[in-house]
Formats: sequence, C-alpha cells, structure tokens
Amino acid sequence: MRLKDRVAVVTGAASGMGKAIAELYAQEGAKVIVSDLNKEGAEAVAAGIKASGGEAIAIRTNVAELEDINAMIDTAVQQYGTLDILVNNAGIMDNMAAIGEVDDEKWDLIFDINTKGVMRAIRKAIPIFLEKGKGVIVNTASTGGFSGAHAGAAYTASKHAVIGITKNTGFMYAQKGIRCNAIAPGATITNIASTMNNVDEFGASRTKVTQGVIPRTGQPEEIAQVALFLASDESSFINGAVIAADGGWTAGF
Repeated sequence: MRLKDRVAVVTGAASGMGKAIAELYAQEGAKVIVSDLNKEGAEAVAAGIKASGGEAIAIRTNVAELEDINAMIDTAVQQYGTLDILVNNAGIMDNMAAIGEVDDEKWDLIFDINTKGVMRAIRKAIPIFLEKGKGVIVNTASTGGFSGAHAGAAYTASKHAVIGITKNTGFMYAQKGIRCNAIAPGATITNIASTMNNVDEFGASRTKVTQGVIPRTGQPEEIAQVALFLASDESSFINGAVIAADGGWTAGF
C-alpha cells in the first residue's frame, strides 16, 4: 500500500493510461478523483475502483476550462480533506501537420488542453502543497516532448512545453517538499488516435521514418507502474526528471 490514505487527482482517467493509473493508485491505497471530459467513462472507472474495495469519485472535467480545473481540485479537498498527488494525464493529439500547415484553431486547442491545462492544475495545487509542506506532481509528456519526429508541430511543441513546466516546477519548489516529474511514453495502446481528424498526409508520412523502428508498443498498465513509482516515497530523490517509457525506442537516436 505505497499510497495509503493519500489523495490523488488523475486527469484523463476514463480510459487508457489515466484509467490504469487511477486503478493502480487505488489498489495502492489512494483515494482517487477520477477526472475526465467523458463523465460516463469516469463514473465507470470510479465504480470499478469502489467495487474492488477502493475509494474514488468521478468528476467531469474539461481541462481547457479554468473553472473545471478549479472545481476538480476543490472536489478533492472538499471530499477527502486535502490533495497529495496530482497527475496531469489528459491530452489530445494533433493532425500531424508540419508548421507550414498548422492552423491557429488547432494550435490553440492543443495548447489549451495539453499545456495550459497542466499549468492551471499545478497552479491550483501548489498552495495546498505549500501549506502541507509536501506534494507530488506527475505529468504525462511524450517522447514527442524531446523529439521532433513523432507528431505534428502543435502536439510536439505542446509536449516540449510540458517538459519545460515539469523541470521549472521541480526546480522552483525543490526546497518546499514538492516534487514534479514527467513520464514520456512512447507508442502506447490508448485511444488518443480517436482525437485525430483531417490527418495531414505530408506530416504523417514524415513520422513514419521513426515509427518504423518502434521496438514494440506499450500497455497503459506499464505506464501506470512508472506513475506509481513517481508518486511514491520510493522516488523521493527524483525531481524535475523526465522518464522515457518507450521500450528503448528513443535510445537509438
């Protein structure tokens, strides 16, 4: 029970990596706020956790909306008295467009969800962590956060920004008992592809260069194990780090 009695918020928790993280955290003793835009999916995950003897509450959250972010964190405090762990996992993919084809609407949407949502959630959580003198933040970045060959310009830039937020936050609050780390998953079996539309043929063709050397695809449960480690006291000396979980994909370039 590595997270016994700790309160965790997990965004994008109705499916994929977020679902696996929420379920594993609950198994390890955490009380989990299951947050997702898909309320029915979040409720199903929360119900499953409770059926297994854990504690969870589902909440509908559009991480692109400030009011929803604030309500999400407030729910954790109101229901469970505090917040110990924040997992910023919610995100969407772009349409693989290179910079010459990016439109402003897509760019703004990607950044509102993938980057601004992360910033706002951390900003809301920091006062709680400062008062407690401790707190853990786990951000889902991407191998596209340090490579230019895995997605379009908008997604790539948004995940580079998440890594920047992670490192800056880890450094800034390192002496305040607050740790902030990121996971950079490689090709993992989730439904993020469902967020793609009007795929850019040129951009998609260029990403195939590196897709051809993916050793294997990962499972959400494998990413959840990394998220558990980063949330637990076992990683007490890890701060401002980005952990690649990609089966060795990016080790070759």
